[in-house]
Amino acid sequence: MSQESAASDARRNTLIAWLQSLDGALGLRPETLRPASSDASFRRYFRLDAGRAGTLIAMDAPPDREDIRPFVKVARLFGAAGVTTPDVLAEDLARGFLLLSDLGHATYLEALEAGADPQPLYLDALDALVRIQAATQAGLLPPYDRARLLSELRLFPDWYVARHLQIDLAPDERAALDRAFEALIGSALAQPHVYVHRDYHSRNLMQRARGNPGVLDFQDAVMGPATYDLVSLLRDAYVEWPEERQLDWAARYWERARAAGLPVPAQFAELWRTMEWIGLQRSLKVLGIFARLYHRDGKDRYLSDLPLVMRHTRLVVERYGVFDELRRLLDRLEQRPAQVGCTF
Repeated sequence: MSQESAASDARRNTLIAWLQSLDGALGLRPETLRPASSDASFRRYFRLDAGRAGTLIAMDAPPDREDIRPFVKVARLFGAAGVTTPDVLAEDLARGFLLLSDLGHATYLEALEAGADPQPLYLDALDALVRIQAATQAGLLPPYDRARLLSELRLFPDWYVARHLQIDLAPDERAALDRAFEALIGSALAQPHVYVHRDYHSRNLMQRARGNPGVLDFQDAVMGPATYDLVSLLRDAYVEWPEERQLDWAARYWERARAAGLPVPAQFAELWRTMEWIGLQRSLKVLGIFARLYHRDGKDRYLSDLPLVMRHTRLVVERYGVFDELRRLLDRLEQRPAQVGCTF
């Protein structure tokens, strides 16, 4: 058994002992503990049977790797906005354990793969997003500032280009990349800032009969660009929608946001442009993250999602002339011939 496996087993045993120590009124049955899900972090989730509640979720987040305090804070912050988030029923912050209400078994992605109608799901998700943004209060979440945006963008050359593709960029290519980064950061910082989930997409939204959607994986929430979560939803890394459908959903968000008094542009075209630009920042970041998950953490499940993320990336760089240098760099990375087309 590897040291990592032994440590995981030891933590599982400690988690069971903690669950056994909790108030018996919850009707917990720790012996039924079983894997519920895992994600790209070091957190693990387990499901267990629990009396009248049916099932509950236990989170294991090693404190030397993960800080669960932001999860607890944002769960209550978003919950107070009228959005369905897990109730925190018990916590051991020092050891990194949480006992949570169970929001169900089917993510949006799983529901879609099973044939669910996307329209009601996504309209509910847009309504929940507006509620989150309308609840924004200054000073409660960390800022999505220049340093954070730039560090995320650097994942693209460091992990996707250099490590995954094993390509060295020439000085002029690095300079071109830096110019593209500056344009993206400037656009992001110029947007009105609201609460941003940061991973508001089909794997973190749970299909529910009532209170749809259940919202998960929000612990990295920040104050950031108003269109960030919108593009995360419409152009996530795991499901691809025709642009006509994206436009329809974005327009519906825009109408709802305006009705709620949110600081969105007066013209829909401007909202669409800013959404695409912050989407490009996100896509470049995700390419780097997925490469890092494979090469550093040994998680290869995300490699199959790289082509979709690159399609999201190219959609934007081929549409806006300011990103022509980045488009040419991508052409070289993918060994594509030079292209001629119209940009804005």
